[in-house]
Amino acid sequence: MSRRRRTRDEQHNDRWVVSYADFITLLLAFFVVMYSVSSVNEGKFRIVSESLEGVFRGVDYSFDPIPVGDIETRADRRDIGLIDQQPSVDPRESVITLNDEEAKELQQIQFDAKKRFQELIADGELSVSSTRLWLEIEIQSSLLFASGSAIPSLDADPILEAIAAILGRYDNPLHVEGFTDDRPMQSDLYPSNWELSAARAAGVVRMLNHFGVAPERMAAVGYGQYQPKVSNITARGRSKNRRVKIIVSRDERVRRALTSYGSEFISDDAVEAILRERIETEQSGAIKQVETEEGVIFTQDSAE
Repeated sequence: MSRRRRTRDEQHNDRWVVSYADFITLLLAFFVVMYSVSSVNEGKFRIVSESLEGVFRGVDYSFDPIPVGDIETRADRRDIGLIDQQPSVDPRESVITLNDEEAKELQQIQFDAKKRFQELIADGELSVSSTRLWLEIEIQSSLLFASGSAIPSLDADPILEAIAAILGRYDNPLHVEGFTDDRPMQSDLYPSNWELSAARAAGVVRMLNHFGVAPERMAAVGYGQYQPKVSNITARGRSKNRRVKIIVSRDERVRRALTSYGSEFISDDAVEAILRERIETEQSGAIKQVETEEGVIFTQDSAE
């Protein structure tokens, strides 16, 4: 009896199992890798990234141990304008901290102004508000000026006289801010809202001085239409934006910071940050102006 010879198909019909096993193994390895990548701890990654960034930028970072759990993400330090500044143990903090006497003065001015102008406050034509570092008396321009004019009206006299009587009892520096709506000016005297707002602020300063406030305490600033309180779309909104603010600052440094940016868009925390930065700059070396034959140059002394 002769043996049956295997056909070619019968000899190779099980080879697909090896390829299938290889495919399953690779697929399992792929899913393991994907899972490990997706489960990276964000807190660890952030700490490592910030540490490397400090090395390349030359920033003095302290390398803390990497925690095992998730960590809180820190606020973006680029948003310095309006974020809350955390208190520091730096002794320079006491330089920009409101003492009891200064706090009482601002509180007393606020109390006296609210008591004196109860009716105007109730009508929404005048408001009194305060922060830790300054106080604001905001007056609608219609109470003080005729339309398109920067000369205080006769009706403005008793209002400004009463404000001067309150402020005259204190030595706080103050400045007056003028604002307009976005309607363009069509006047030879005031070619733009810049001139109108600045002239109105100066007019209020002049009247406060007339009623007894020392001129060296005051300054006038005009912001035109560029710091609106509300939208200018409606007539009511434009009316609210035509206003004058009398800002009573805690001290001269606060006033300088406020006039640099305008009280409408800055917080007291931001002012404190600005003052802190200026103190650090002053301590790093004073900047001097030196006149030479070739012109004026500026030099900075090295900190001792």
